[in-house]
Amino acid sequence: MDHRVNLIGLSREDLAATMAAIGEKPFRAKQLWHWLYNRGETDFSRMTSISKVMQARLAERFQVKRPTVTREMLSSDTTRKWLFAFDDGQEAETVYIPDEDEARGTACLSSQVGCTLTCRFCHTGTQVLVRNLTAAEIVGQFMAARDSYGEWPTPDDSTRLLSNIVMMGMGEPLYNYDNVATALKILMDGEGIGISRRRITLSTSGVVPMMGRCGAELGVNLAVSLHAVTDEVRSRLMPINKKYPLAELMRACRDYPGASNARRITFEYVMLKGVNDSAADARALMKLVAGLPCKFNLIPFNPWPGVEFECSEPRTIKAFSDILQDEGYSAPIRKSRGADILAACGQLKSDSKRERCSQMKARLAAGIEDDHQTQG
Repeated sequence: MDHRVNLIGLSREDLAATMAAIGEKPFRAKQLWHWLYNRGETDFSRMTSISKVMQARLAERFQVKRPTVTREMLSSDTTRKWLFAFDDGQEAETVYIPDEDEARGTACLSSQVGCTLTCRFCHTGTQVLVRNLTAAEIVGQFMAARDSYGEWPTPDDSTRLLSNIVMMGMGEPLYNYDNVATALKILMDGEGIGISRRRITLSTSGVVPMMGRCGAELGVNLAVSLHAVTDEVRSRLMPINKKYPLAELMRACRDYPGASNARRITFEYVMLKGVNDSAADARALMKLVAGLPCKFNLIPFNPWPGVEFECSEPRTIKAFSDILQDEGYSAPIRKSRGADILAACGQLKSDSKRERCSQMKARLAAGIEDDHQTQG
């Protein structure tokens, strides 16, 4: 096992301290920061502004490591999904969703292996929480995605494909706040990867005590998984509502630092047939968010075998959207992307894991049949 320290994921302060510990001055950390996050370099021997003696010294003690790509899939709609493996064998998935014109796009990053929230409409939530991802593993997802698209050195805003980031993959980001915050600060750093905070959105299921801290310290856009207009329905869909009910959640949204008409909070709302999709629900939703600078993202439900819910009818979703938009709210209907590679909302990781189990069972069954044939 490689026991060298991975420099990816260290904050600026930690990188400087790491260099100081081997007798190097702060300029060494600044050099490395440029090579790691602007140039995307992984080999010390190619860091040409560093002497060969120092390159060798660094290589003895440190490494520059991304997660390992164990599978990369491309959807018919050009959505791309990676299954990443980490040092302990655990895995997480990351998705790149291109814009309609495919000139830019969004990287959807995971914050945990598995999930602890058990939302009943989310396939990802059927998994148990295994562990939090480290800052290196979160940053590494984005960097490995950039590797796939050849976006090194860091392109400027007008040419980069991976232009936006959403923390909407596996896991609840605010239950792994410290690692997520460290990772996002690295991703936002103007001397490195340089993604503007205005192009980063963190999605939460409503971890009320952490929302204000997130806004104050990171200043990123906030998306809230809402999905219901009453505590009764939301608690049925999302057990976290029993801990942080709607009144508390709405108060935290109204207090979110930086929320304004220019930076509206996004409420994500999965459309479930006969559960939350009536005209009365739409009107109650507007009453719930009255006075709050916000917009809606209406998400057609992505079903899976055995799930109790169905997706709302297209005409029902449109009628719901029309009610909101007639009152001046932005309420687009999200186009499902990457469904053919299980990269759509709520589908991450579960199916890749189940697929491997199915393959293993098939191999075991084949082995049993071979044994029977041999014995015969």
